[in-house]
Amino acid sequence: MQSASHGEAFPVRTPAASHIFTTLLSHGPLTRPELARRTGLSAAAVTKAVRPLIESAYLVEDVAEEARPTLGRPANPVRVDGGRALFAGVKVTGDEVIGVLTDLCCRVCAARHMPLPARDPRAVLAAVAELVGALLIEADGLGVPVLGLGVAVSGDVDRVRGVVRYSPFLEWRGIPLAELAATTTGLPVTVDNDVRALTVAEQWFGGGVGLSNFAVVTVGAGIGCGIVVHGRVVAGAQGVAGEIGHVTIDPAGPLCHCGNRGCVEAIAGDAAILARIREATGVDVALPTEAVDLARRGVPGAREAYARAGEAIGRALATVANLLGPERVIISGEGLAAYDLFAEQVRDAFAAAAFGSAARCDIQTRPLPFEEWARGAAAIAIQSFIRPSSDQTPTSAREHS
Repeated sequence: MQSASHGEAFPVRTPAASHIFTTLLSHGPLTRPELARRTGLSAAAVTKAVRPLIESAYLVEDVAEEARPTLGRPANPVRVDGGRALFAGVKVTGDEVIGVLTDLCCRVCAARHMPLPARDPRAVLAAVAELVGALLIEADGLGVPVLGLGVAVSGDVDRVRGVVRYSPFLEWRGIPLAELAATTTGLPVTVDNDVRALTVAEQWFGGGVGLSNFAVVTVGAGIGCGIVVHGRVVAGAQGVAGEIGHVTIDPAGPLCHCGNRGCVEAIAGDAAILARIREATGVDVALPTEAVDLARRGVPGAREAYARAGEAIGRALATVANLLGPERVIISGEGLAAYDLFAEQVRDAFAAAAFGSAARCDIQTRPLPFEEWARGAAAIAIQSFIRPSSDQTPTSAREHS
């Protein structure tokens, strides 16, 4: 493991500085008056937060050479200096770890994939350490310090304590992953649910930029949901907000790994679709690609399995729209490879179950490879670096910092 330069702290860890910095990440360059308008902060508060960030080179003020002389301070645009620091992000799946090295603007500088020989914590930590070590070598060549590592894992994750409370696909319970990963990599580590991490990246740089209320729903091995309300990613009091995969759609439906019946995931997750196709066709399909091939060839029973999955997903989307009233729901995940097989059922079920104005919610599909999920992990590391520790607690009510 290469040595990591991570002793540096963000110079102004206040809610105002965090809000200004993340606004510039998503919308910059912006002048100080534009920053004040976008953040709702006073001109004095913007100036107070921006000055030390420029002095420490986290922000750069661009001075236009042709700028006309004006009275008072010129309205020069300010932007984040992406090359000021680097961050690593790792997404853990059931069979591989995917890592990226990003700059401070979360632009990917390098990416690596590594297979997992086993899913136990020791094996996963060894793979993460090896992967991060390769990324640190890349960082050495760039001559820029790596200031944090984000790790994204499916399941019930306590970000504040850095503990994976339960990950069904990894079969983990109560694993202090942040502490263990920090020991093996030598970096400050932030751990979060993978869909929430992806949602942070979508909020800052993707389909959620400029939206105060939106959701990301992921389909594939599991069914997940990241929620943004009033500009904040919601974790909830217990850190498990957004678990629409375990909303009951059919009380008499198939048994879910959570112990209940008829959950969305028990109907629309990859394993559920495969099981239903095996039962209906007698064909021993083992991979989603094989199932998709059967459905596209019109094999009886295969197409119906995807249609039922689409109906469950559409009803789940309507539940999100009815409860939260988001401006947009972004559908992503590896399951989008089969979206043509159930898109009609998703639309019809959503239209039937969405109440009133909730039906006007903008439903978009956005294919995102696992490198983007790893980028989300890097985004939560950047978020932890720039935010005061008190701003990391799960909440569903606090407004923008």
